[in-house]
Order: sequence, then C-alpha cells, then structure tokens
Amino acid sequence: MTSRRVVIALGGNAMTGADGSATPQAQRDAIREAAGHVAEVVAAGVEVVLTHGNGPQVGNLLVKNELAAKVVPPVPLDWNVAQTQATIAFTIADELDAALTTRGLPQRTAGLVTRTLVDTDDPHFREPSKPVGRFVSREEAERFVALGQVWEDRGPRGWRRVVASPEPRSVVDSPAVHALAAAGFVVVCAGGGGIPVTDDGGDGAPLRGVEAVIDKDLTAAVLARDLGADTLVIATDVANVMVDFGKPSQRPLGRVTVAELRAHAADGQFARGSMGPKVEAVLRFVEAGGERAVVTSLENIAGAVTGDAVGTVLTTA
Repeated sequence: MTSRRVVIALGGNAMTGADGSATPQAQRDAIREAAGHVAEVVAAGVEVVLTHGNGPQVGNLLVKNELAAKVVPPVPLDWNVAQTQATIAFTIADELDAALTTRGLPQRTAGLVTRTLVDTDDPHFREPSKPVGRFVSREEAERFVALGQVWEDRGPRGWRRVVASPEPRSVVDSPAVHALAAAGFVVVCAGGGGIPVTDDGGDGAPLRGVEAVIDKDLTAAVLARDLGADTLVIATDVANVMVDFGKPSQRPLGRVTVAELRAHAADGQFARGSMGPKVEAVLRFVEAGGERAVVTSLENIAGAVTGDAVGTVLTTA
C-alpha cells in the first residue's frame, strides 16, 4: 500500500546538529539531510505536507529578547513562533527543492506561515507550565515579570519562563495548505504547532495572537485530520515506540491497535515531555477517522508511507 496524502511531523533532530547545535550552518546541514528523506517520500507519488518543531529556534529568539530588553521592546511569543516558522520554512524549501531537482522530480516546495486556533478558556492559560528559554537570575526574571510574563524559581539553576501550552482546536490556514498541496506543492506549514490565535470564543470574531506554545505533534494530528490525510507520520530519533523503556524488559512496538496503545499510555509507559505527545497525536488522528499513523525515525519515513514494515504503526483495524 502507498498513502495518497501524508502529513509528516519533523522532530528536533531534523532541525539541529547531532550534538544539539542550533547554529545556522548546523541547522541547514540537518535540514539538508532530512530533505533527502522527504524527497524519497515525494518520489513514491505521495502528496506531502510537512510540519516541524522550533524549540531551539524560539529559545534563541527569547534570549535575544532578554539581552536587548533595555534597548528595544521584547516581542511577544506568538511573534517569535511566526518568525521561526518563516526562517525554518524557507530553509526547508531551499534544501528540499534541491533534493527534488537532484532526483528529477518536478514538485517544488511552498512555506506557509500558519495559525492554529486555541480556546481562550483553555485551562492551560490559567496555569502556565511549559518552560521556554534559558535560566536567569531572580533579578533578571523580575524585569520580565514586570512586563507581564510568568517566571518560576527552578532551584539552583535559576528562574525560567513558563507559558501556556493550550490544546489545538483547528489549523486556521488549512484551506490554503490543501490548495497548495492539490496544486502539486510540498507544503511546509504549522511549524512549532502553529502561531497560537484565539477568536475570544465568538464565531466570526477577529483573530488575535496569544502568548503560548502549542505542541507540534498534537497540531500535526489536527492538521492531518483537517486535510483529509490518510497517513500521519511522526518522525523522531528512534525507530519505534518502546514499552518498559530503560528496563531489561524493554521492547519495541510494531503494528498496534488503538486499544493496545491507549492501554500502554494509561499505564504511564510514555514520558510526558518526550514520547507521550507523539503517542497521543497518533491516537487522536486514528480515533478521529484517519486510516493509519506511524511513529518512526527520520530515515524510515519513506518506508513508513509505503508499507507497515517499519516503525510503530497504528491502524483502524
């Protein structure tokens, strides 16, 4: 079997160097390698929509905000997400276009700055808990608290900013993504989970950006649903989801049912800050009517799209 339209969520290992370096050259080199794997998916005759993380990139912008706070006003977090979306998207477009050309493929890449709708009443806004940026001293943190930000004392390492991480409701710009994909473009969109916007709970109300970060894997599930994709692939740095991770009984999951994967999640098998959101994303997509979802390593994404032999594969059957 081969998918018709696939949404691929690229993880941090596709955006930074092997040692975690986020210099411009390290990012471009990592993206160039990822682009080769994505091009192989396109070569299989599949419509591809890409989304990606942006944690290190946003973190760098936040540091610049902090260091320049006495000179220029800091920009809000939704602006940072938008800026990193554009930077990463054009870099992916450059490298992926080159990879497609090398393979003699006619498709080209389009990057789309993308908004994700969140609920004003989401409980995460009342209790921000997602840490972002660097650790600073209490004196530095107080300067940003005065600007309306929330910072927490994280012990010996210092203070760190925490922000809301609300649930994604819909991808506002999915009709534009659909149109570009249908026209033959590989679309890069919804980076970093999308720019968080709210309509203040009213139909037809103007949208406005809010200070938050959205989990990119959960947004990928919503995007895949909105686009009518038949497959969602979560690309990470391991070949399979593991149960009993780090124990002698550790084992990889291959093809699994929704009930089996839900049971493992309920048993606390998947860490909240790493594999947990990826598992939740694939579960939500299939439970919402998607045909199949795969969690696997970047180098396996072509195989994940064309068959069930690689990765952890979740299907309706």
